[in-house]
Amino acid sequence: MAISVDQAAEAARLALWIERDPGRLGGTAVFRGTRVPVKSLFDHLRAGDPLETFLEDFPGVTREQTENVIDLAGHQLVGELQFK
Repeated sequence: MAISVDQAAEAARLALWIERDPGRLGGTAVFRGTRVPVKSLFDHLRAGDPLETFLEDFPGVTREQTENVIDLAGHQLVGELQFK
């Protein structure tokens, strides 16, 4: 399956905010420049915590990073939905 131009652009944009390194947390996706797993953001949100709580708990992560990751996750989800 070929990668579309939109998918490549989103992957490049995502790489601005997230990184994976096999030597850091076993390759878990983390916020760029930190050791904070991206999953922890979604765990906080799923638990009903406001974004501010996450940012207070992980001061190395910026609001800009979190907002862009949430935005990209939303675009990915909408792109995968197929309405019948």
